[in-house]
Amino acid sequence: MASRLWIVTFVIFASLTTVCRRVESAYEADRIVKLPGQPEVSFQQYAGYVTIDETQQRKLFYYFVEAETNSTSKPLVLWLNGGPGCSSIGDGAFSEHGPFKPDAAGILVHNDYSWNKEANMLYLESPAGVGFSYSANTSFYELVNDTITARDNLAFLQQWLIKFPEYKNRDLYLTGESYAGHYVPQLAQLIVESRSNLSLKAIAIGNPLLEFNTDFNGKGQYYWSHGLISDETYHLVNTICNTSQIRRQAADGILSEQCKMVANQLAAEIPRRNFDIYDVTSDVCISESDSPEKHSSLAASFHPFSSLKSNQGSLRKLEAGESIDLCVEDETHTYLNRKDVQQAMHAKLVGIPGWKDCSSVMNYDHNNLEIPTVGILGSLVGSGIRVLVYSGDQDSILPFTGTRILVNRLATEMRLNTTVPYKAWFDYDKQVGGWTQVYGENNKLSFATIRGASHLAPTSSPKRSLALFAAFVAGKPLAT
Repeated sequence: MASRLWIVTFVIFASLTTVCRRVESAYEADRIVKLPGQPEVSFQQYAGYVTIDETQQRKLFYYFVEAETNSTSKPLVLWLNGGPGCSSIGDGAFSEHGPFKPDAAGILVHNDYSWNKEANMLYLESPAGVGFSYSANTSFYELVNDTITARDNLAFLQQWLIKFPEYKNRDLYLTGESYAGHYVPQLAQLIVESRSNLSLKAIAIGNPLLEFNTDFNGKGQYYWSHGLISDETYHLVNTICNTSQIRRQAADGILSEQCKMVANQLAAEIPRRNFDIYDVTSDVCISESDSPEKHSSLAASFHPFSSLKSNQGSLRKLEAGESIDLCVEDETHTYLNRKDVQQAMHAKLVGIPGWKDCSSVMNYDHNNLEIPTVGILGSLVGSGIRVLVYSGDQDSILPFTGTRILVNRLATEMRLNTTVPYKAWFDYDKQVGGWTQVYGENNKLSFATIRGASHLAPTSSPKRSLALFAAFVAGKPLAT
């Protein structure tokens, strides 16, 4: 009897050991030993593919960075970039708030304001909402002639948590910017409706597209209030053809004569060269090969960098010792196209010659731009999910003026009382970080601006963005 018990115990132990080794094997296979040019760090990094459909062998690529300290007690944060079709790894991880940023020499510089100071950061390379149809691979994807939906993003999360089971019951936060104003709410809604076991606590979206007309009509007022256009042109925008009409018609490829006239007037006054419409107060990365067409202020694009290219770095000094590399996009493009970097990250280029920051071969139904997502924010708040909407206040692509109107309108419709009236908030240096307003108990719905920040707020205002993010994951209002 004793021998039988011993045999059963041994079999169970052997089975558990096999399972643990299988999980550990999948876990270890994605570990990044060290990225080329990387400084020494104490936290772990992982990258690789997660299969979301075994039958069709559909895979999505990710990059995961453990928290700098106390990773076992800190939440899991998923970050999605916008576009549609821009890279969460090239933008979010290596140009905005990841632990490293490449310099002109191809060396990774430690980011003092990395978001992994506060959380375990997961970057999904191919974020998607509705309307994606890839005609070719555009990055570290393994998807050809296929469609990605919010359900695929949920499948990714579920499969990733099988690979990293210690995060299965960890508090989860969804974050992103720009067209992630569609991706993030859609994914969050699916998590809630599917009653998955994911412990979703809150979402945060920066300079998001929430509602087409309000968001895009805010551009005309923003242009005028920031001195980018004349009184006469602003009058044309308000009476002849507004900026949402121009954007809609441009997406369809046909401008009416009236809208063409207003568009031409806007183009005559807003510089088409060496001017960053994603950060109207910033200098740009200069390249001798730049052409005026690359910098059209009327470009029907959400791509966050507007193709401002250069082969040499330049820095813009900010307050309290911060410095911003204006050419970080170019340096990231060069770095991620290195074979040794791709090998270190276990990345494959399938069907394309090189990695790109934003897709230029993706077929996208532009009618999906007009699917409003602000109502989804309301349903999330009603389900107990905290929502933070923030805006870099120097962005003219999706300006804070429209976003603030939408958040306030949503609070009014939901009959949420203002719990923190509109006021300035302060960063780590006790400087004004921006302005904020909070609705409902326990910070149910919050709006905040980040002073001096661009469309990609963590790139242009890293310290203030980190202060905002730290408050968000802690569930606390910004310091006022």
